[in-house]
Amino acid sequence: MINSIWNKTIPAGGKWSGTIGKGKLVKFTALGKGANLSTIMYHANQLTERYNMPDTLKAQHTSHLTKGHVLMSDNGRVLTSIVEDSLGWHDSISGYTSRKETDEKYGITTYQELRNNWLRSGEENFAVELVRNGLGVRDLVPVLNLFSKVFCDENGDMHYVEDHCQEGATVTLRTEMDTLFIFSNTPNPLDPRNEYPSVPIQIEVFDAEPVKDDDVCVNFRPENRRAFENTWEYHTLLSDSKSVVLK
Repeated sequence: MINSIWNKTIPAGGKWSGTIGKGKLVKFTALGKGANLSTIMYHANQLTERYNMPDTLKAQHTSHLTKGHVLMSDNGRVLTSIVEDSLGWHDSISGYTSRKETDEKYGITTYQELRNNWLRSGEENFAVELVRNGLGVRDLVPVLNLFSKVFCDENGDMHYVEDHCQEGATVTLRTEMDTLFIFSNTPNPLDPRNEYPSVPIQIEVFDAEPVKDDDVCVNFRPENRRAFENTWEYHTLLSDSKSVVLK
């Protein structure tokens, strides 16, 4: 990757939504320790199709996501693939922060009092960006928390790992379909710190190379290949030959 075709930095508490076309690399960089970027994905050309957390985890026999994994839609297709990852673990199970828990944990703040320095929650950020894209809160689905590590012990209790993300950590997604992304740079709900994290996230978009038959994400599991085949079939029927895997 040499020069990005687009880049943006999302500040702590910030949000962003937009469509990134298929065949792109989306690189995320944590500009500090303890970052968390809550992420939702939808098929940009058919918003009723969206990231399906249960199918994604079940098909790949995992509870967290890293390089080689794909993020499947509820139509059995691949929205994005994780092609690079310096951390090896991204949280898929702990959700996003609410207004109530943000107030209880960090103290009550209001926009009227602090303007852009008030402490936002994932719940509110997602609600605003969903409406901007013709959706609503009923379209909220389980999120992927990039840069966070959460695991379950033998009793089923969930634990957040505080020192998991260091400054400069990166993860790169490859878009396999035109994808509407919604991002909320708000704390992981299990983060035990009592101070609202202030870690900007840099996002860069690059052109991706065509997917090859020996691709790590395609071959990670048989279920991955079937999901890719569903995706290639979709694009082939739209007369988009660029999406067909190279032999």
